[in-house]
Order: sequence, then structure tokens, then C-alpha cells
Amino acid sequence: MGNNRKESSTEMRKSGILMAISSIPSKYGIGGFSKEAYEFVDFLGESGQKIWQILPLGPTGYGDSPYQSFSTFAGNPYYIDLESLQKSRWLTEEECKKADCGEQPGKVNYEAVYKTRFQVLRKAFKSAKAENISETEDYKSFLSENTFWLPDYCLYMALKESFGGICWIDWEEDIRLRKKGALDKYRQKLSENIAFYEFLQYIFIRQWEKLKRYANEKGIEIVGDIPIYVAFDSADTWANSQLFQLDEQKKPIAVAGCPPDAFSATGQLWGNPLYCWEYHRNTGYAWWIRRVEYCCSIYDIVRIDHFRGFDEYWSVPYGDETASGGHWEAGPGVALFREMEKKIGKKQIIAEDLGFLTPSVIQMVKDSGFPGMKVLQFAFDSREASDYMPYNYSHNCVVYTGTHDNETTAGWYMHLPEDDKRLADSFLNLHSEDEPAWEMIRTALASVADTAIIPMQDYIGLGNEARMNTPSTLGGNWEWRIEKEVLTGNLAKRIKSLCEICGRCG
Repeated sequence: MGNNRKESSTEMRKSGILMAISSIPSKYGIGGFSKEAYEFVDFLGESGQKIWQILPLGPTGYGDSPYQSFSTFAGNPYYIDLESLQKSRWLTEEECKKADCGEQPGKVNYEAVYKTRFQVLRKAFKSAKAENISETEDYKSFLSENTFWLPDYCLYMALKESFGGICWIDWEEDIRLRKKGALDKYRQKLSENIAFYEFLQYIFIRQWEKLKRYANEKGIEIVGDIPIYVAFDSADTWANSQLFQLDEQKKPIAVAGCPPDAFSATGQLWGNPLYCWEYHRNTGYAWWIRRVEYCCSIYDIVRIDHFRGFDEYWSVPYGDETASGGHWEAGPGVALFREMEKKIGKKQIIAEDLGFLTPSVIQMVKDSGFPGMKVLQFAFDSREASDYMPYNYSHNCVVYTGTHDNETTAGWYMHLPEDDKRLADSFLNLHSEDEPAWEMIRTALASVADTAIIPMQDYIGLGNEARMNTPSTLGGNWEWRIEKEVLTGNLAKRIKSLCEICGRCG
């Protein structure tokens, strides 16, 4: 994947699996960088896979969505492996047991994780501090390399905690507006807690780097995910208000969403602050370039969510209760990515170009050279011809059976309207004894797309009880976890065999 591509060959054909870090098995209630993550990498290798796609790694807040993070640069402390901290003698076995909230191995209990995890991590911090970890060269190097985001994030989290978790827009005015005297006062007052959040980010990134290195050594690349927007309740918005369409009191002028369509009569109101693209242009897109450069340093390939928003974005007046009163505004277009290439070179990027695409969006994706996405579930609409039918694909794309926002393929097939199901049955050559998910997988892998990525739920044939996210709903999302006993040698052999037949194990 990249800007320049030669004639496709079997060497270029890759396949991978989509599964969030949170979905990895562990006894601590949520997946993380534990030994089970390394075992999953082993499974990927045994399955002949070259890619592991994950969801955003940022710290999550209300709603538990990785697409609404407290920071675009920070990592989620939930993913820190507690047993590694035990090996470092910063935690005891008894202390780790207090974070054992894995009574439901197939589901993340975010409330239980929230109530237990930080208590245990604070004990690890106390032990590490007693050993003067902050005086080590590696720790100092981490702090100096991340000055462009880490101090603001750690202060933000310490402040948020001191104000009882409320959104920064409701903090006291002096610190909400980042007046110098207030910043100095709180940095001193909250210094211990600021140091705690620094420690968490240090441990997070070192554990993640080790896991990524292990995957890379096995020939597996990591696809990370950049949400196009940042959360309003985030360190990014609080510390860098000039990047966004905010008024003098730092309240949004307009927010993000998408217009009414066949799926939603009032559109989708996401509520994220919109970018002040004039400011970004005037600074040579410095913040965006640094953001992508950072993500390319912790992932091998970066998927940029809602790519069409760079061409045009839906602007909804702040305070509206639905997105129906919004209007289209022009984004930066391909100019952002041309400037990015000048500054940091060509990067491996996937453009999430799903949804209704205007000619200008299609041209922008083409001009960028980035592969777009094809979702096979979108292909079988009996009412009209679909660009998602495999015979319409180019080589330079990434095909999925579905994404984290879709039903699982088994769930999708179960709910298909009869006319659409007949079309799918005919195209997939499905018979009553066949497994719809596996036939969809076969079709995706056999397509001309250079890259095929399949959600783990589809390989194990799960229904919508394993769906990761239902857009525009709150609660019950991002919870699915795979159970360890499912990742068998026989399943790995079956996956590898199909990928070999489709020329994706070169």
C-alpha cells in the first residue's frame, strides 16, 4: 500500500485480521499487552496473516468509544499488562488479583475495569517511584521525545480528576482559559498526579513497542486507526483551541456530524469540534502532519477514518439537537496530503472512503494514491448496482467483509431482506449447507484487492451478539472479547489454507 504502485502480483497480495486490543482474552476484564496478545500474534502467523488491524489506542471516557478519546496521542492505561508490572516487582500477585474483573470472559465490563484498574496502577507507580524510575535515561528520553503533547495531556488528566471528572468547559474560568497563573498553580498543586499520568504513558508505550516489535519480527504489520476528529472533552481541544472552530469562551461554534440519509432521517450528530482549516493552512498543516507522523511511528500502516471529511464536512450549528440543520463546508482536500508528503515522505495510509461519495471525494482519494476501502456487505443491494461488487474493484484497495461499525457477517446475512438475500445467494453460490460468513470471506480473499482484512468474529462465525459497535447508539458497544479456547490450531490451518488458495500467503 502506498502512493506509487506497480503492476499487482501475488507478492503484493496480503490478508489480515481485524480485532481490537480490548478483545484479546485476559483475566483482568479487558484485553491488553499481556501474554495472550503475544499468543494472538502467534495465531496470526500460523494463519498466514500479514496484517493485524486494531482500533484506536487512546484513553476512553464516557461511552467507552475509542473514537472519543481524551487524547489523540496518549495510550489507554487499561491495556497495560499488570503481570509485567508484577515481574518488575512493582505489584504483588495479591494486588493484581484486585484488578481481576474477568467474570464474563466474552465481554468487557468497563465499569468494573474503571473502578479497579487505576487503584492498582497507582500502587505500581508508588513502587516505581521508590526506585527512582524517573531518573533513568530511558524515562527521561521518553519525556523529552513527547513534549509536544505529554505535559498538556498529563495536566489535563490531573485537572479532570481534581474537578470530579467533569468536562473542561465547566472548569473554573482561569484554568479553562489556560491563564498562565492558573497553569503554574495547578502544575505545582497537582505535580504528584501529573507524574502518575506520565508514568502510565511511559509504561504503555514501552509495552506497546515490545508487542509491535514481536509482530513485526513475525512478518506481521500493524494497521492503526486515526479518527478524523478529536473529542471535545480532550486535552487536544483544551490545550490547542486555535485548531478548532471555537468562540472566545472556547465553546464550539459548530460541531461534526453527517446529513440525513436512508438510515437516519435526522442524520448523525457526533458533536466533535470542527477544525479551523484556515489556521491549519496558515501553519502548513503542522499539527496534522505531526499527528500522522506520530501515528506512523507507533503503527506500520495508518487508516484514516471518515476520509471524505477532508473534501467536505457536515457542519452542524452548536446546540442543535439533530444533524438535520447542518450544511456542507469545504475541507483542505488533497493539499493537506501533498504538504504531508513533502514534510515526512510517503506513508502507508488507508483512506476510509465509505458512504456516499461525490465526484470530488473520489478524485481526492485517487489523487492521494491511498487505497480506499470496500465493504462486501454493502454489495448486495437488489435495487441498484453497487460499487462494492468485487468485479468493480481496482487492485489498489482494501476489502473487508464488514468493519467494526457493521453487523457481523452471520448477523448481516440473517437480517438481509429476501431480495437482497437471493442476490447474495446467487453471487456467492450459497447452498443450505454452506456457511455464509466463510463464503463471504472466500469472495473477499479471492478478489483483486491487494489487501483483504477480515474481522475475527467472521472467522469464528459469530452473530450480532459479537458486534463491536452500532453507530448512533450509547451503551453495549465496544464490549466483545474473544474466548481463548476459540483460537485453535485447526482454525489457523483453515484460515491459512483459504488464504493460500487465494494467493495471499506469498
